[in-house]
Amino acid sequence: MIDFSWYIQLACLQNAGLFKFVFKSTDKLKKLTIDFYKRKNVTLIARELLGKIITTNFEDGMTSARIVETEAYAGVRDKASHAWMGKRTSRNEPMYAQGGRAYVYICYGIHQMFNIVTNVSEIPHAILIRAAEPLKGIDIMLDRTRKKTGDKTITSGPGNVAKALGIFKIHSGGSLVGNTIYIASDGYVLEETQIGSSKRIGVDYAGTDALLPYRFYIKGNKYVSGKPVV
Repeated sequence: MIDFSWYIQLACLQNAGLFKFVFKSTDKLKKLTIDFYKRKNVTLIARELLGKIITTNFEDGMTSARIVETEAYAGVRDKASHAWMGKRTSRNEPMYAQGGRAYVYICYGIHQMFNIVTNVSEIPHAILIRAAEPLKGIDIMLDRTRKKTGDKTITSGPGNVAKALGIFKIHSGGSLVGNTIYIASDGYVLEETQIGSSKRIGVDYAGTDALLPYRFYIKGNKYVSGKPVV
């Protein structure tokens, strides 16, 4: 006799509106590999990072957050990039490494800015993580940021993301496929209609490149920073 119990259970989940959720997000994390980061299309990768989970493992504990806002920087041809026209310094050297490494720099002397290096070595593409939604280790994040429970700015804005996750300039150049800092998928899938795009924030100095729609975010997510306008 054929066992249809699994089908009945699935139908019940679907009728209850739960099947879609189960399909879209699971508890099993699959760490992103080097091949994910080595691809050429930095804007595509920036979009695909939405919904992925950043995890950090440090002495004070493990924290994780779902990426909800990114900005792509297209290297030597992008006036907003630290590598515009092939600029190369000790600060931005990690950008020239093979994709799958962190690039962390300090902004305004206080904010740590966490970027993900992409493409092959010597092609300095990077993606800034602008906002994320806290998932695990929230008490640790609150302690690091000195913010109160329920404060959405805990991981809204690039400086806040890095601080909450415990990421500092000392981590610049570090691997993102190890166990200290890594990005993974839990099966969460976004529909195209859930993804917004706009020009990047704070790059008016880049002339016409400042108008490029290289910022991506999950529509309606309260942790997204800035204004979701084109």
